[in-house]
Amino acid sequence: MNQPNRRDMMKSSLIGASVLAVGCTSSQQKSEQPGEQPGAKGSASASEQAPLFRISLAQWSLHRALQSGKLDNLDFAKTTREEFGIEAVEYVNSFFKDKAEDQSYLADMKKRCADHGVKSLLIMCDGEGRLGDPDVAARKQAVQNHHRWVTAAKFLGCHSIRVNAASEGSYDEQIERAADGLRQLSEFASQHGLNVIVENHGGLSSNGAWLAKTIETVGLANCGTLPDFGNFRIGGGEEYDRYQGVTELMPFAKAVSAKSHDFDDAGNETHTDYTRMMKIVLDAGYRGWVGIEYEGGGLDEYAGILATRKLLERVRDDLAGKYDPATG
Repeated sequence: MNQPNRRDMMKSSLIGASVLAVGCTSSQQKSEQPGEQPGAKGSASASEQAPLFRISLAQWSLHRALQSGKLDNLDFAKTTREEFGIEAVEYVNSFFKDKAEDQSYLADMKKRCADHGVKSLLIMCDGEGRLGDPDVAARKQAVQNHHRWVTAAKFLGCHSIRVNAASEGSYDEQIERAADGLRQLSEFASQHGLNVIVENHGGLSSNGAWLAKTIETVGLANCGTLPDFGNFRIGGGEEYDRYQGVTELMPFAKAVSAKSHDFDDAGNETHTDYTRMMKIVLDAGYRGWVGIEYEGGGLDEYAGILATRKLLERVRDDLAGKYDPATG
């Protein structure tokens, strides 16, 4: 892994803002919700106002380093702060799959975040079964499989767990089945003050209209979305328009994933117009965390994360005079 002069690069562009706990502030989610953090509604004085959005780091951005053993999950918070100057993290359950109920391990994760001034935002949960499984018993088991991640997220201080809405059947059947599983899980999560948020992540969940309708069908305030800029491949070669999809998902958003792959010489992401996309995000009234999720291969993971952060900061600066950071 190529890491020359990383600290110099990081020091030259560190964000000076302090960490503020921010939950969801989408235009249709303004009221306090389970897992929402104080300060999300822009009640601070003018001198204390947060920026338009804050930048977090999704753990998947470092999946190659984690999978190879070059980086340990317990060092993720330290690396996030010291290498990238980022103050909040989004975990992926696969990197501590057998530790969801290990209180000693979770306490160590929590302490290391506190030691480095890093906030835990959410856990992305995969491999726990289909919440929209057509088999009622399998669906119920998938819901139960997620319970341990709800309690782990609560312990770590997160506001949400991110889940998938995988199902099977017709368009309408999958809405009904996924909504049922999500409703069951969200009812459990509400008892712990947590949100359940769904990412566009393949299949019909990458159809923005389908996922929006599914969340509407659930009808619970703590069930929302995590719009991802790049995950709009439905399957069979079908691609959903990413800008339309994010627009449809933002009214329910409690987190946002800034997916990146490749950059041109000017530092722009070549697959997504970040200025256009962030206007969609901000127009929805969202003022929370935007998570870097670098998946490219042209740059190593560290350089890709820094490039994505630099682009988000530039876009934020360019849009700063066009939006009210407190009220939208």
